Amino acid sequence: MALKYTKKVLEHFMHPKNMGEMPNADAQATDGSPACGDMVTMAIKVDPKTLKITDVKFKSYGCASNIATASVITEMAKGKTLEEAKKLGWRSAADELGGLPAVKMHCSLLAAKTLAEAIRKYEEEHGLAKPREVGGLTQESVLRELEGVLNPEIGLSIVRLKMVKKIGIEDGVVNIDISLGNTDPEFSKVIGEEIEEHVKDLKGVKQVKVSFA
Repeated sequence: MALKYTKKVLEHFMHPKNMGEMPNADAQATDGSPACGDMVTMAIKVDPKTLKITDVKFKSYGCASNIATASVITEMAKGKTLEEAKKLGWRSAADELGGLPAVKMHCSLLAAKTLAEAIRKYEEEHGLAKPREVGGLTQESVLRELEGVLNPEIGLSIVRLKMVKKIGIEDGVVNIDISLGNTDPEFSKVIGEEIEEHVKDLKGVKQVKVSFA
C-alpha cells in the first residue's frame, strides 16, 4: 500500500535543505538503524559567544521521511541557541511537516535524537555539560534505551504505551518481553529490530532476545 505524504514532506524530500558535508564542524553525530535502513549524520557550527547554531548540515541514508525530517529539523535549528534547539523534539519535526504516516514516525525521532546528540557532544567538549557516565547494564539502562523505540503503527514510544512487560538480564544476555496488544503483528519484526539496535551497544550486552505476546 502506498504511503500518503503531505505536500511539505515531498517538498523537503525533493529539495532538501542543509544537505551536505561540513568539514570544520564544531560537533557531529550519527545515529540510526541499519536494520530498518535509516541513518542520519548531523554536523553543527556554533557561535561560542551567543551559543547559537550558525550552520547545520546533514547526510541521510534512508527513505523520503528520513530525508524530509532531517531537512526540516535542521532548518528549525538554524539560528537557535543550543537550549532552544534541544527543545526541538520529534513531534516538532513531524508537526512542521504536517504529519507523517505512523509507520514512518520513527524518522522524526531519529532526526531529533541525532541533532540532540550533536548538541550534547558540543556541550561536553566545551565544558557546558558533564560527560555522561557509563553505568553498568541494568534494567533501568535498558528501559532508557527502549524509550527511543516507537510503535510504528501509532508513532509513540513502546515504553509510554506500556508494551514492555519484562526485562531480564543474565550473563550479558538481555531478554525483553513485549506485549503487542492491539498492534498489528506485522509490525513485530520492525519493533524487534529497533529494540535490538537500541540495546545492543549498551556496555556489557552480548545478545538481545525479544519475545512478543
